[in-house]
Amino acid sequence: MNKNNKTFVLLGALTLISQGVMANVMQTKGNFEDKFRQLDESLPTANSYRSAAGAPGENYWQQQVDYDIDVTLDEKARRLSASQRIEYTNNSPHTLRYLWLQLDQNIYKADSIAERSKTFKSGLEAQPVGKPSKLSLSALRRMQFLADNEPGFVLSNIKDEDGDDLKATVVDTLMRVDLNQPLRPGQSTELSMDFAFNIVEEDAVGARNGYEHFEKDGNDIFLLAQWFPRLAAYTDYEAWTNKAFLGRGEFTLEFGDYDVEITVPADHIVSATGTLDNPGSVLNRTQRQRLEQAKNAERPVFIVTEEEALENEKTATQETKTWRFKADNVRDFAWASSRKFMWDAKGYHQGGDEQPLVMAMSFYPKEGGDLWKKYSTEAVIHTMEVYSRYSFDYPYPVAQSVNGPVGGMEYPMITFNGPRTELRDDGSRTYSQAEKRFLIGVVIHEIGHIYFPMIVNSDERQWTWMDEGLNSFLDGVAGREWDPDIPWGVEPRDIVEYMKSEHQVPIMTQSDSVLRLGPNAYTKPAAALNILREVILGRELFDFAFKEYANRWKYKRPTPADFFRTMEEASGVDLDWFWRGWFYSTDHVDIALDKVYKLRLDTMNPDIDFNRLREIEKNKPTSLFVERNKREGRDLWIDKNPDVRDFYDSNDRFTVTNKERNAYQKMLSKLDPWERRTLDRAVAEDNNYYVMQFSNVGGLVMPILLELSYTDGTTEQRYIPAEIWRRNAKQVEKLIVTNKGKEIASIAVDPGWETADVDVSNNYYPRRIMESRIETYKRKKSKAKVSRDIMHDIKTELKEANEEEQQP
Repeated sequence: MNKNNKTFVLLGALTLISQGVMANVMQTKGNFEDKFRQLDESLPTANSYRSAAGAPGENYWQQQVDYDIDVTLDEKARRLSASQRIEYTNNSPHTLRYLWLQLDQNIYKADSIAERSKTFKSGLEAQPVGKPSKLSLSALRRMQFLADNEPGFVLSNIKDEDGDDLKATVVDTLMRVDLNQPLRPGQSTELSMDFAFNIVEEDAVGARNGYEHFEKDGNDIFLLAQWFPRLAAYTDYEAWTNKAFLGRGEFTLEFGDYDVEITVPADHIVSATGTLDNPGSVLNRTQRQRLEQAKNAERPVFIVTEEEALENEKTATQETKTWRFKADNVRDFAWASSRKFMWDAKGYHQGGDEQPLVMAMSFYPKEGGDLWKKYSTEAVIHTMEVYSRYSFDYPYPVAQSVNGPVGGMEYPMITFNGPRTELRDDGSRTYSQAEKRFLIGVVIHEIGHIYFPMIVNSDERQWTWMDEGLNSFLDGVAGREWDPDIPWGVEPRDIVEYMKSEHQVPIMTQSDSVLRLGPNAYTKPAAALNILREVILGRELFDFAFKEYANRWKYKRPTPADFFRTMEEASGVDLDWFWRGWFYSTDHVDIALDKVYKLRLDTMNPDIDFNRLREIEKNKPTSLFVERNKREGRDLWIDKNPDVRDFYDSNDRFTVTNKERNAYQKMLSKLDPWERRTLDRAVAEDNNYYVMQFSNVGGLVMPILLELSYTDGTTEQRYIPAEIWRRNAKQVEKLIVTNKGKEIASIAVDPGWETADVDVSNNYYPRRIMESRIETYKRKKSKAKVSRDIMHDIKTELKEANEEEQQP
């Protein structure tokens, strides 16, 4: 084979591999499609870091990064300045000559990849290309703000532990720091730096962090996240995870210990990752007493009351206080600060008094009103109660919900949540049912994220579904345990429109390339897990396997392969077909019931079978020709010539003679004993035999759920496992046997819509007349009605929804 031919074959093999089809399973004959081909060929090879069972291997490792940070908030300038010391421990088997850090604030710079690659219709989802017609005021406001405020990190004094300068190279939202000495396995190094940046206005920019200004009282709420240069993760599966931050693919970080001092105006209240280490310096005696009282309270206790918060709003002090927070074994640090905050708290004794106490706390301005007073902290506790049953006890000392401009975003021990009350004409505040549901839902969702991915530390930059999908599944479980009358979580029917749309891409698509993030990363994975739990595995097997996954990867970094393998290994069920169909393809579920045949056993006894044939003949319609001849009075030849009638004129063709009986007896004499017993039993039972023909229109193999309705008014559920499709993924036949007298009147496939079947019109026998259901989906212009699908981008959704009202 010459060189060119070798190249051609190699490229062909690579193409097959890139499509998820290995060359050694390609066929040259027939059109067989193996939907049950094992997934190993698509998954990374198991090794000593990650086992074939989906568990961390005996040589699993991850880096440790500890931070000591002093930060000051300049409220008037809306600028943050800080210095930090970082201790980096190399637990990998590799020698490192440089470190990569994330500079997420650089995403707002004019020359960032994110800014330069924005399309005209930049938004959460892919937009069709068409003739540009309007430019919104929101888009103009964003451009003006970024042009006027010089966003991005200002870095200086980057030094090693000896005080020597370190060479640093900024690459978009990343920075490479070249070490003066190679960092060998098992060694640690220290580096320090100063940094500052102008805080963005969240409403203007549509960020995950920033400030919100209140015109009426002149104050701000600051939500600070992605606010310090953070070490990028160094992993066994990718090495440095140094992909630029483009806005959608979130973060993957290293665990470490934090000691953070936050200097803010003296009348500010601060919420942050970790425990407050100096309450005596920043809280008065009454506030400390209230905090102690809250530990065992029945309902949340105000540490800072509404009246006290309103008093703080009136005047801004020039004095400062420094709040010190410590957090152990966390992957990030975020904080919030405002003089507008009231603060309530309630202790959560998980598992009884002997388990570690968790302080559930909420921070919110007067605009939060009774909505936040009633439900925020209680929703925090409810989330921990439910999630802990399906994973592990909440391991941190605090869990916080903070109201601010960000619609919903999560960090270790702290979450940012957006819903608020509405101001009436008389000055009082109220909230709608939609606002109430939104608040409870977003708190459950974001607190749930403290479990996934803040503890089960999946790589959000690559696989959004690993935290958003799993968390959307669990927030539905928690929501239904809050109040089942509220439409919580993801039902399989919720994903139908997306599953059959042309905007679908495989779930296993990198975050920044997904066309529609909400359905792809949240709804479809959550629907898949609900189906896996309720239809395929059952709750007992699923819950055991899911909890095993959570505990195996607590404080570690799982990949999709680890999740897939753990769920199979712990449940004992081969699920490769499920992962391949739901996560690696864009097939949808559409199982059609094409035909139903009713069969009866041929007993070979002429006295039985001939009588049955006679009944069948009687039930046939009379010939049209014969009927018309009768009406015309045509005389029959046999009636006009009775003298030549014989035996066959007096008996029909189903009359049994000795010839047939003798043949039957002769046949019986030749049967083996087991054949005779089988035949006799079948004749005695006289069961009904139905052959049902199914076709897989959508391509996604799934179990077939049947509801059989009988002529006696009863119904029966039948479950046909997905493996029925293993030899023919397009069409199958199934024999259903019912007892004598249990005749089927009608059949329904998936009557409860449990498998996300996109076309129910072909699910019935006999066919039904389907009612027309015209569903109009209109983007709401109130954040109270915005879907919870994309919690961290809620505010961006709202701005897009309001653009029509702001056209210049």
